[in-house]
Order: sequence, then structure tokens, then C-alpha cells
Amino acid sequence: MEYKASHKYAPISARKARLVADMVRGMPVDAALDALRTTHQRASFMLDKVIRSAAANAGQQTALSSSELYVKEAFVNEGPLQQGRIRWRPGAMGRIKPYRKRTSHIHVTLKVAESQAGRSKRAAAQEQEGGEE
Repeated sequence: MEYKASHKYAPISARKARLVADMVRGMPVDAALDALRTTHQRASFMLDKVIRSAAANAGQQTALSSSELYVKEAFVNEGPLQQGRIRWRPGAMGRIKPYRKRTSHIHVTLKVAESQAGRSKRAAAQEQEGGEE
């Protein structure tokens, strides 16, 4: 089973956030959270919150702990530019350029580790067999 969470319109460029997402992809959730706590990137705080949210979704639906999950997918897409009052800065040859305040959408998918999934299915099968006798 997969558990998802996302942070839309995060105030960071997708290129910067992708570096952190690439770092935690495929890691167990506990190890990913530890790695994010020690990383000095602004996106690590945002990705930490999304991973915790997905783990909470898993805990709510099936009472799984974070030690049984791993980060299956972690990807970052570009969001729209932040609107508001447009400000300008000097450009080349006397022209002007707008400030481009970028946003991104951070998506995380967690999945139950295979060893845990097999053990859970076996435990459920043993409970059913024990109850029928």
C-alpha cells in the first residue's frame, strides 16, 4: 500500500528542492528524517514536513510505524511564479528584468518495506487460521 503527501506552492525553486529530494529517495523513513535534520538546505525543512505527513497518513489508515516504511517516490515539480506587485531590477544594455519568485510542488510517496509487508500478511494469515480452529 502506498501513502502520499504533498506540499504545493512551496516558496523555493524546484531545482534547489530536487537536490534534497534526490538525497532521500529510496531510504527508510527514519533514516531519511535523520538525514534531513542534518542537511543545511532550506528545502530539507519542507521535505521533512511532507515525509512526516505521509507517515502520519500511513499511521492513521493502517497503524504502521515509520520504521516499517520507506520513501518510494520523492519528486519536485515547478509551480507558478508568485504574483503580486511586480518589482524590477536593472538588466543588460539599460533594460529592465522582473524578479522571478519561483514556487514548487513537493510530492512524496511512502511504501511498506517488503520484509514488513510479507511479515504482516503472514501474521494476518496465522490469525485467521488460528481463529477458524
